Amino acid sequence: MEAIQISDEFIKLGQALKLANLVSSGVEAKIVVQNGEVKVNGEVDTRRGRKLYPQDVFEYDGKQVTVIGE
Repeated sequence: MEAIQISDEFIKLGQALKLANLVSSGVEAKIVVQNGEVKVNGEVDTRRGRKLYPQDVFEYDGKQVTVIGE
């Protein structure tokens, strides 16, 4: 499982997808999230602005990424 590190309290789902290099742009992130292709902690989430905190896990295109804090 891959991981991304954040320095703030949370990161929004669309930003996390870009940071993990799973999508190339915010527009692409919006599309895949709205299409129900992204899971957060095992459940489909269609909110691009969903706040992810350390220990949250998101999944897209068969890849899982965990969020870690500083």
